[in-house]
Amino acid sequence: MRVAIVCDSMSAYGGAERVIEQLFAIYPSADLFTVLDIVPANQRRFLEGRTINTSFLQNLPGISIYYRKLLHFWPLAVEQLDVTRYDLIISSHHSVAYGVLTRPGQLHVSYVHSPMRYAWDLQHQYLCEARLNYGIMGLMARRTLHKARIWDYSAAQRPDALATNSLFVAQRLWKTHRRHAEVIYPPVNVDRPRPPRHGGGYYLSLGRLVPYKRVDLLARAFAKMPERQLKIIGEGPDFRKIAALATPNVEVLGFRSDAAAAELLAGARAFLYAGIEDFGISAVEAQAAGTPVIAFRDGGLTETVIGLESGQPTGLFFDEQSESAIIDAVERFERHGARFTSGACIANAARFNEDRFREQFAKFVERVRLDCSAADLVERHLHHPPLAAPRAPAPVPRA
Repeated sequence: MRVAIVCDSMSAYGGAERVIEQLFAIYPSADLFTVLDIVPANQRRFLEGRTINTSFLQNLPGISIYYRKLLHFWPLAVEQLDVTRYDLIISSHHSVAYGVLTRPGQLHVSYVHSPMRYAWDLQHQYLCEARLNYGIMGLMARRTLHKARIWDYSAAQRPDALATNSLFVAQRLWKTHRRHAEVIYPPVNVDRPRPPRHGGGYYLSLGRLVPYKRVDLLARAFAKMPERQLKIIGEGPDFRKIAALATPNVEVLGFRSDAAAAELLAGARAFLYAGIEDFGISAVEAQAAGTPVIAFRDGGLTETVIGLESGQPTGLFFDEQSESAIIDAVERFERHGARFTSGACIANAARFNEDRFREQFAKFVERVRLDCSAADLVERHLHHPPLAAPRAPAPVPRA
């Protein structure tokens, strides 16, 4: 089969890019299409030197600086990607990818990381963070997001079948798009060599610094616990905002290499997460390093972290996105620290390995292909039934 992989913008080697890397492992000759490719040179190894087909947005001067301000052009951009010569189209979607246009006879399956977050359940947070929740600019932004929801609902009907990364996202897809999706947890490299566990005296936050991850809450909470130390690894749009919250016991380290991040993770008492994540690869990687997790009880992390109610917990949850809830969770962790073992964390993380993802996704695509072939046969039979057997001529009446 001729295979095309279609994705949204690629700006860093993150969760969506890791899925693409594994799709290349399943379909080595696949071609890649993306709305925008601005992955830094030091993070492009997963692309293996492939030629990337991009949209017209790629050619705009300085696009890597202001591409988020052109989100209203992304639906148009993805619809201009020409994949008509391929037999199988796989879209890796969190914004517009499943809106790619296909023709009859092509099979289109989509792996959905999330519906269009900023247009649906995160609309109010997005407007607030962008300071667009009032005034004429706010009104224009709301109208733009209204149009985005209409387009997104229509685009979500285009794939022949959907898979998604968690039960949490499957529920959102049904709520917003009335489409069923098969849950295939994303690939996590849990088997790579890691530094030996040497849990130290600090807590760790690791991930992109974007508003919905609520790293600011962690920094403010630890500022009220001067006896506890927090290290924050990551970069992103919120870096300056988070850096401004640094205190003697809260370090904002910015970008760190994989090796440096792994060393810090192996030495952390616990990994902290205060946002609502669709799946949460970083939390699984923390467990793979033997490090327990303290997280907000919502989203995909409720499927990947085993709480205190279990005999072999790998973390604990707090029920409110507030500084006081985080402080209480850290104190509970300190009281129950002996219950968390590296062995339990590593065993739980093993459920999400890369081999499992490749096997499940390949079977999913094959099953959809066979189902669509059977459906086509039924459709042709209903609309073009076989010709009836010729009837014997009517007897000629005698005179």
